[in-house]
Amino acid sequence: MQNAALRPIYREHWKCYTHINCKEFLMETTTIGRPPPTGEGLTFEKVWAMFQESDRRMEEQRKETEKIMRESAEQVNLQMKETDRKIGELSNRFGELAEHLVAPAIHKRFNELGYHFSAAAEGGYKIRDISSDKILAQVDILLENDDFIMAIEVKATVRIKDIEHHIKRLEILKEYRSKRRDTRIIRGAIAGAIFGDAEKKAVVEAGFYALVQSGDTMKLEIPEDFVPREF
Repeated sequence: MQNAALRPIYREHWKCYTHINCKEFLMETTTIGRPPPTGEGLTFEKVWAMFQESDRRMEEQRKETEKIMRESAEQVNLQMKETDRKIGELSNRFGELAEHLVAPAIHKRFNELGYHFSAAAEGGYKIRDISSDKILAQVDILLENDDFIMAIEVKATVRIKDIEHHIKRLEILKEYRSKRRDTRIIRGAIAGAIFGDAEKKAVVEAGFYALVQSGDTMKLEIPEDFVPREF
């Protein structure tokens, strides 16, 4: 009887004990791994300030990157201009050299075709406007006789665009001579130290003589069906 009377009391105390321990266990497990509270939380102002600082740093980095790119581009541009200038100088010197190679014997090449040129203007023939004295055009080498004028353009490297330029040059020359009652026939030729096949074909199709470097002189390459253009 004594044991039976005590059992309910013991059972009730056991339930209470286990309940308390469960709460303590839950409290311990939910707080493990968390930093201790500091009492200082994030506010909207603090978050906004962080974003502003991040944006400021990114903007500074962007401006610095753009500055470096601009400086690099300017440097590249200056280098390209300097390279173009040197190439231009080299091309001019090469053109002058080619002109000196062409001029001494060029009349002989055309005289073999029956032209019989007796006069040659070397070193550039300038066409000037009478009223303003402005240079309208310039011909590298001009050969003349009683019936014909041969205007020769000398290039270090012949380009397709040189053909159109020479056509305009001869049109100006024709107008200039016509005003002086000069009725001689004007024809043209293009000489080149470097003369590609496509450029050579275009020159001939335009009605100009093609003068190609051969050793220390120039030779005329004339197709059988070639018809020189007259101005």
